[in-house]
Amino acid sequence: MNFSPLFFVSNSLSLQLSQHAPRILQKTSPAKYLSAWSAKETPELWLTYESLVHSCLRTGDEKSAFACLQKLTERFGEDNERVLAISGVYKEAVAKDERELEKILDEYEAILLKDPTNIPISKRRIALLKSLGRPDQAILALIRLLDTSPNDAENWAELSDLYVAECMYKQAVFALEELLLISPYAWNIHARLGEVLFMSSSTNYNGREKSIIEAMQCFCRSIELCDDYLRSYYGLKIVTNELQAIRNSGNQIKSQLSDQDLKQLNELATLKLTEISQRIMNDTTTEQDYSTAEYALAKLIVDHGFTTLSIKL
Repeated sequence: MNFSPLFFVSNSLSLQLSQHAPRILQKTSPAKYLSAWSAKETPELWLTYESLVHSCLRTGDEKSAFACLQKLTERFGEDNERVLAISGVYKEAVAKDERELEKILDEYEAILLKDPTNIPISKRRIALLKSLGRPDQAILALIRLLDTSPNDAENWAELSDLYVAECMYKQAVFALEELLLISPYAWNIHARLGEVLFMSSSTNYNGREKSIIEAMQCFCRSIELCDDYLRSYYGLKIVTNELQAIRNSGNQIKSQLSDQDLKQLNELATLKLTEISQRIMNDTTTEQDYSTAEYALAKLIVDHGFTTLSIKL
């Protein structure tokens, strides 16, 4: 994702990648000596350089990051859209203060003034606005970007996150629903929609039960698409806990689900959370499968019936 490069790479993997950067840089020839038909030049090579820029910046190896950026610049030119965006990431990472970040923002705006269709720079500008604590401007810029590229799933996901950060849950739900029109089988997005719907229930007293039931349906759909996604199970556990508590208090829920159905769903979630937690404890799953925060939250829910859904992991 251009908003958060390599967001799916763990810190340990980033460290491993960055440690290989000097060796990779030494082994490859300067880009100006590589022809377009050279066997040494492959798309994977340049993707490796791009990945190394981000990994090296994450681990503080600015020297190697700059060397990789130079390789990309020599090969594709400094005016290449993707190179401009990667260069922007580098400048943002090494900026010493907010004044320097403001200068980078001005550079982005100057580039977009010349070429409003430069999507990578548009995304970097939005990310920088977010970093500078200007969510209202970032949201407005994203909406404008979506007007020109409505099928960009990353944009809808980022817009939803911005809305959630501002507690604008109704708008966040809309953004996720638009995203699901593009990627209807994305189990993680169904789970995220369930989370946002559950969060919205705390601010929507009149429609609270409806939001919780819809959240439960989203978690169930996510599990249907991927029966090993941890967030879906702890989401299902929390919402069924909540629905059972509402019924136990004497209030009627407008749902066709019986008490037995709710109980079975709750037990299923508990069983799966326990199973996954045990697998992690026994080291039968890798770090990339589940984050430490996800595992810790799952264990809290199983052990203590924890009923607060984490927004950020």
